[in-house]
Order: sequence, then C-alpha cells, then structure tokens
Amino acid sequence: MAEGYLPKWTLKTEGVIMPDERLPMGQTIVVGLQHVVAMFGATVLAPILMGFDPNVSILFSGIATLLFFLVVGGRVPSYLGSSFAFIGPVLVATGAAVGSPNPNIGLALGGIIAAGALYFLIGLVVQMAGHRWVERLMPPVVTGAIVAAIGLVLAPIAISSASGTSPDNQAGSDFARWIALATVVAVGLVAVYAPGMWRRLPVLIGGALGYLAYYVCANILGLGQAIDYSKVGQAAWFGLPTFHSPVFDARAISLIAPVALILVAENLGHIKAIGAMTGRNLDPYLGRAFMGDGLSTMISGAFGGTGMTTYAENMGVMSVTRIYSTLIFVVAAVIALILGLSPKFGAFIGTIPGPVLGGLSIVVFGLIAATAGRIWVENRVDFSNPRNLITVAVALILGAGNFKLTLGGFTLDGIGTATFGAIILYHILHAGQPAAAEQPHPAE
Repeated sequence: MAEGYLPKWTLKTEGVIMPDERLPMGQTIVVGLQHVVAMFGATVLAPILMGFDPNVSILFSGIATLLFFLVVGGRVPSYLGSSFAFIGPVLVATGAAVGSPNPNIGLALGGIIAAGALYFLIGLVVQMAGHRWVERLMPPVVTGAIVAAIGLVLAPIAISSASGTSPDNQAGSDFARWIALATVVAVGLVAVYAPGMWRRLPVLIGGALGYLAYYVCANILGLGQAIDYSKVGQAAWFGLPTFHSPVFDARAISLIAPVALILVAENLGHIKAIGAMTGRNLDPYLGRAFMGDGLSTMISGAFGGTGMTTYAENMGVMSVTRIYSTLIFVVAAVIALILGLSPKFGAFIGTIPGPVLGGLSIVVFGLIAATAGRIWVENRVDFSNPRNLITVAVALILGAGNFKLTLGGFTLDGIGTATFGAIILYHILHAGQPAAAEQPHPAE
C-alpha cells in the first residue's frame, strides 16, 4: 500500500493506467467526461422511472462519488450513480406510476435512507470482522455469476432503447435499430483503430458519431423523428434542482431497506470485477466500499436523490480504455456536480436519441457480462465440477430472464433472484463437501 491515506499518483502516459497512476491533466479531464457520459443515461433514467428529479440525482451522484473516493482512500476506481434496485420497491411503497411525478416521494426517501443505514452497518461489520466471511459466502464462481447476471438483466433495457420502442410503439423501428448498430460499430472502430489518445475514448467518440448520424438522418434527411432542441433553449444555465425531505414510515422502510442486501452483492461483484481487470486485490477495501456507498445513499436520500450504487456502466468504460486511475473519478464527480446545477446541460443530454443510448448500452452492458469470464479464468474456476456449472447456469438464466419473486411485499428482480439464487444454490450443492472443493483466490 502506498504511504499515507491517499495514494501518490504516478504520472503515466501510455499502456494500462492503474488506480495509483494518473494521466496528464488534459487527458484526465477528457476521460472523466467520458465516464460522465457513460453514467448519465442510467443515472437519469432511474429517477425518471421513480418520479424523482433527475438533476438532483446527477448532483448527488457527483457528491456520492467524491465521498466514496474519500472513504476508500482513493484506492478503488468507481463511479456512483442511481441504483435500479430501488425502482420496484419504491414504486410499490409509494403507489406511484412509472415515469410520473411521485406523489409520495418523502416515503421513498425515508426508505432509501434506511437502506443506506443498513448498508453502512454491513460495511462496518465487514471492516471490523474482516472480508473473508464475505468471500466464503460468495466465492469467485458465485461473484462471477452475479456480475454476468447484472449485465444480462440489463440487456432488455439496452435492446428496447436500441429498437426505439415506446408505450405507443412496442415494435420499435428499423431506423432506430440501424442507428444503434451504427453506434456500436463506431464504438468498436474507435476502440480498435483510433490513433493514440482517441482510442481511449470509444464511448464518448462513438456516442458523438452515433448522435451525428442520427441528426443527419432524422433532422436533415427526415428519415426519423427529429431531435427537438426547444427545451434546451428554454432551460436556465444554472439553478438549483428541486430538493425534497424524507418521511419515515415503517411500511415503506420494510419494503425498501432490504435493497441493501442486493447492493452488497452488486458492489462485491463490481469490486471483484475491477480487481480482475487491474490484477490487484481490492478485497481489503470491501468494508470501506460498503460504508462509502451506504453513507452516500443516506445523504442522497436526505435531499431527494435516489439510492446510490457503484456503477457497472463505468466498469465497462474502464474495461475498454484500460484506464483505472481513481483521479479520473474525482474529475467525473466534479463535472457531475456542475452539470447537476445546470438545467440547460440536463436538457441537452436529454436530446441524445434513445437509439444512440441503446447502442452504447449494448457495448457497455455486454462488457459487464463478459467480465465474469475474466473472474472465472483468473480464479481458475473448475466448470467440470457440476456444482459450479449448475450454480452459474441457474444464475445466468434467472438474470437474463429477469425472474422475479415477491416475498412479503418485497419484490426481487432478476439481479436479486440471480444473486441470492447463486449464493443459496452454491452452498446447498457444496454442503458437506471437503474444503478442497472450494475455489481458491489466486495467490496475492
């Protein structure tokens, strides 16, 4: 570990950039902007679905990321954004309609704060008791399955956006699909063939090229619905978003607080994936990561923001760019803070066509799922063992099919059922097995 609470970042201009290394300032800012672009769609979509103010969530995603950075001592590269795990429980607890202003947002916020508190306490236990029990509960075969399920459960969201589907057009359009595919190809070409620094910005540049293609085809050639810039012109450059106060209600808390368990598994999977990408053991920071995420969720909920989680979308960007410097996320957080206070920028980002976001999502969500393979390979998971094979197989299908279970009014979606299904099934199938049957982590 580097001396001091924070690392002493070493300047590096090429190759893989590790968490305790940094790029020149100009490149750091540009790559930070790319991470903002990567998180933006999901961070905005989640509050919209729950009836929250998206600008509040953008603002607090920046605050949460800075807080997380400080709590983990700048050792874990992560961006925190709106968690989709809260959507179902929040809608049930508040009786809100999807996509409409939430009439009982205070009840949701009270539940979100309770979930953050539970999450923080779990992190405190992990920090005090050590992280080995978490590893025994969720060994590499399980965490890999959870990571893969996270990517797969997001797949329908990406395909729906890429297809241009809407409530009044369930079939979508071929125009939208071609734009999405063009965006996918643009991202791939930039990632593989672009010269120098440009190769590190596939999501940003690929997204810009997809946006340009849509604008030409729709606004100029009239092949699709034109981009409407009227809201951009009407929006103010700077202004505070609308804050709300929490209301603590036992029923709402009982419905929303258990989401903390999903966030624990999600965050664990993310940190394992980042560890696999970087070749570094980040397990000692699990407790701090849980506490940072839990604290961020409480602060966000106290002012009208969504629950926060480490973002898989940004893991996908790191996988493509091979830039893991934690300073990148400080820059991204500051940019998010500024943008959260700019209604005009929020309005402009709102003009990004769904098919372009869908194309970006196909790449990024796919990279999340593919990271599971790296976890299994790095940890030498034995798939000739039927216990491992069945555990992974069931988790993948539960996630891909978004299998849902309702338990006492609390609904687990595909991520939740895949997470708990993998954990429970693994231990049922390994009951009574010798310790040698467990999958070891690589030697540090």
